[in-house]
Amino acid sequence: MVFKWLNKNDKEQEVQDEVKKPGLLDKLIGGLTKTRKEMSGRIDSILSFYKKIDDDLFDDLEEVLVTSDVGVNTTMELIDRLRDRVKAEKVTDPNEVKELLKDEIKGIMKESIENNELNIEPSPAVILVVGVNGVGKTTTIGKLSHNFKQKGKKVLIAAGDTFRAAAIEQLQEWSNRAGVDIVAHREGADPAAVIYDGIHAAKSRKADILICDTAGRLHNKSNLMNELNKIFRVVEREYEEAAKEVLLVLDATTGQNAINQAKVFKEVANITGVALTKLDGTAKGGVVIALQAELGLPIKLIGVGEGIDDLQPFNVDDFLDAIFE
Repeated sequence: MVFKWLNKNDKEQEVQDEVKKPGLLDKLIGGLTKTRKEMSGRIDSILSFYKKIDDDLFDDLEEVLVTSDVGVNTTMELIDRLRDRVKAEKVTDPNEVKELLKDEIKGIMKESIENNELNIEPSPAVILVVGVNGVGKTTTIGKLSHNFKQKGKKVLIAAGDTFRAAAIEQLQEWSNRAGVDIVAHREGADPAAVIYDGIHAAKSRKADILICDTAGRLHNKSNLMNELNKIFRVVEREYEEAAKEVLLVLDATTGQNAINQAKVFKEVANITGVALTKLDGTAKGGVVIALQAELGLPIKLIGVGEGIDDLQPFNVDDFLDAIFE
């Protein structure tokens, strides 16, 4: 906002600052540089090499998709659909194939889920954040809290990961940075009790969004299920009226391992969305396609940088534009 008492130079500086500030799409394009070079760059090389569309071309495209962590099943379906499309539309120029492939990826991703928006309306809402240690759960909660606060939402954090040393302290740091309140117990306390207190604090303080951290231990599937189910029961019983989101945080740099983690969590919990961190640090951003198309898990948030504003809402069209631009 430019106030009328600013002089001309101040106004010009403010306009320049606004122009310099990168938008969401610019950050996304920058964050996906490695994936774009690996995936889109290799596709371009293949298509420029071939003079006609044949089985070898499709085989080479298949290899690019699989090695970009798109997943074998999703890749097979995409190539089958691409073959059919090329045949139906009588396409003969290899250079036209890239746009058709992009379109088929868009189709398969959108068909697999209802939408990519966080379920936080109407208020109040509770977001249960799950995932193994080291994937960026604490950072995601901090950045998400900051984003909501910037939009005028009243946010409260519940530090439900009471098992990991320093988890509570790290969340307290993020709550200070984001300017939001936190409910925490001592290390080793019952996570469900923390969530219980968080819910009642959220009600009394009239918070719009309660974000709950949970323990990230995956050594035993039945233990994980029991721990999470205990928390889910508390939320259902004590906060029945709240909109609910169960957000699985995954590290994009782990590729196929992220898919395996997603499969386990999908078995033990009703995952409603995925936050994919460190997407800027990998050339295998195809994992986004696999998670949504193969597992039917909506990608809701993506991390494309280390800054507090670098956690973005996920949009299929923008994501594919950034990769295939």
